[in-house]
Amino acid sequence: MPLASCRAAVSIALAILLCACAQPARTDAAGMTPLDAESDPYLWLEDVGGARALEWVRERNAHSERLLEAQPGYAPLRAELREVLDSKDRIPAIRRIGDHLYNLWQDETSKRGLWRRTTLDEYAKPQPAWETVIDLDALGRAEGENWVWGGANCFGPAYARCIVALSRGGADAKVQREFDLASRRFVPAAHGGFELPEAKSELEWADADTLYVGTDFGAGSLTDSGYPRVIKRWKRGTPLAQATTVFEGQARDVWVDARVDRTPGFERTVFAVAPDFFTERASLLLPDGRLQPIDKPDDARLAFEREWLLLKLRSDWSVGGRSYRAGSLLAARADAYLKGERRFDVLFEPTATRSLGGWIATRSRFLLDVLDDVKGRVEELRWDGSAWQRREVALPGSAGNVELTSLHDELVPDDPLAERYLLGYTDFLTPNTLSLATAGSDQRTLLKTLPALFDANGMRTEQRFATSKDGSKVPYFVIWPRPARQGGAAAEGASPTLLYGYGGFEVSLQPAYSALRGRAWLARGGVFVLANLRGGGEFGPAWHRAAMKANKQKSYDDFIAVAEDLIATRVTTPARLGIMGGSNGGLLVGATFVQRPDLFNAVVCQVPLLDMRRYHKLLAGASWMAEYGNPELPAEWDWISRYSPYQNVKRGVRYPEVLFTTSTRDDRVHPGHARKMAARMLGFGAPVLYYENIEGGHGGAADNEQRAKLLALEYTYLWRQLGR
Repeated sequence: MPLASCRAAVSIALAILLCACAQPARTDAAGMTPLDAESDPYLWLEDVGGARALEWVRERNAHSERLLEAQPGYAPLRAELREVLDSKDRIPAIRRIGDHLYNLWQDETSKRGLWRRTTLDEYAKPQPAWETVIDLDALGRAEGENWVWGGANCFGPAYARCIVALSRGGADAKVQREFDLASRRFVPAAHGGFELPEAKSELEWADADTLYVGTDFGAGSLTDSGYPRVIKRWKRGTPLAQATTVFEGQARDVWVDARVDRTPGFERTVFAVAPDFFTERASLLLPDGRLQPIDKPDDARLAFEREWLLLKLRSDWSVGGRSYRAGSLLAARADAYLKGERRFDVLFEPTATRSLGGWIATRSRFLLDVLDDVKGRVEELRWDGSAWQRREVALPGSAGNVELTSLHDELVPDDPLAERYLLGYTDFLTPNTLSLATAGSDQRTLLKTLPALFDANGMRTEQRFATSKDGSKVPYFVIWPRPARQGGAAAEGASPTLLYGYGGFEVSLQPAYSALRGRAWLARGGVFVLANLRGGGEFGPAWHRAAMKANKQKSYDDFIAVAEDLIATRVTTPARLGIMGGSNGGLLVGATFVQRPDLFNAVVCQVPLLDMRRYHKLLAGASWMAEYGNPELPAEWDWISRYSPYQNVKRGVRYPEVLFTTSTRDDRVHPGHARKMAARMLGFGAPVLYYENIEGGHGGAADNEQRAKLLALEYTYLWRQLGR
């Protein structure tokens, strides 16, 4: 696997670090002593599987289900959403492994999914013939487990064996088992197969009979964040206990990993340690077994592509007599760079409106995914022997989102797909298309088109800008339903409006077609708004840094500014305005409704962080201190305490009714955040609904049945609050 595809910026889904220092009792921003173990009356709800906590969960679930499922629109909405989720017209997401394209497919008959495969020629047909490789439902029944697919790491170029990851109920922790693609069977450890028990493991093939393994080896083998601290080399047929340690981080680091590039002529193994969520230090494994540290800025993303070393900068960098801007993508000859030469070609340089989302490689070209005012563009670069030749790739539309997937297998010398890639395009009202493209040309073959799954006739999209508290311009998209005068349900000037945001971890929110949102919200007359807040990545690293740590409040100021703009421009009113966000976005909506309860009448707070006094002590929380700060340090708790929802919610304030949703199996963001916030608000007499799915992990649901129910509960709640 190319190193560019490894740890691609890390999902938001990961997290966290920890430091414990005794402090004297002090008063927080809400005028109370901080709610720690000594003073928090709801600490018992952090016991994920405790009998008392689960009894509370069941009671709250039952209350919310009784109320929302009794609403007239709930049952038909749930059926509609299930129809979309199970639709045979969905475009199967594919990944090339050897001669086949693999896909995980879930529908009404395969709840947990079929891991299946077909050929490219077959995939191009309207009704491809698929070959089932693993039936997750059958496997779960046979083994008495609630398996959820966790991915596969296959050893090429023969691709006879894969390490398959299986999650119980959707948790991040997974069981890893070797699988034989020819026989369609798992390879038992007794027969030489690799098996790892449930853990948040990192695996990489060193060769056909050797793995680099980071997992829970016992006491001291994990970081404070709960991720691997130690990488070992594990030979087939030997006990894991005999694996040899080859690389180590420290407990305060976030994680370590191994990356193996076996491209013929460019073989490299790199070990990396992440001191925090946004930095890493990498070392190259030399033939004699020594490690050579790779000199680079800690916060620069490193990738190797054949003869090239690539660096994506998060900070400005002056080196070799030149200065390079944060957000730039630099290329250097790998061999020369590793010998100390610091000569770069600039493949991408950001502007005030343009940022780099990512890139892919074919054999001879790089294709850059560029955001221009939050709309997708693609640039293609080719080295002609003396300079980089650049051209802009024509796209199906100009105001949407592109997704690039390389089909090149670098392990195959004469790969027939060496210059081929998949180009996906979508926007808010345009169903997804997927085309087979060839680098160097704008000619492409349309492979799949998603049919319209909701009636968008009369709907429109526009981009606006709100002015935040400090004067910064914050972009947001408004997706308008059909107006009432055209037969729609919207009432101009007071439309039910759903505002969605994230604003963290340099994650970009881009235009995308959602049949679920279309049916549940737009087609019923609701306005949808997507806010591009500081803290995200829409305008590069500077946009992210503007709202992290001591400046995190600016994300909330931006969200509030968008809400106020929607009201000032008569899109809606506070009585008709709701907000939604998940994970870091759950913290966003939690902080925002606590600070400005007057602006909203509905809040959907999904798998959230809310107790920022203790977030770093819960599950993966310690890894997020680079984003939020360390609440153990008085200076940093001072800024965190000003927005932490759990500490700032007050008795006697009139809050909008809030719907909290989470999952018992979320082992990334602890369900205790949502549980405790709901319990505290209920104790204050505030209106609260709560729903915790027992399965689902950080995604909230494990299969389409669960997804349809969860979404139906959320949208039924929104219409109950905003559609009156």
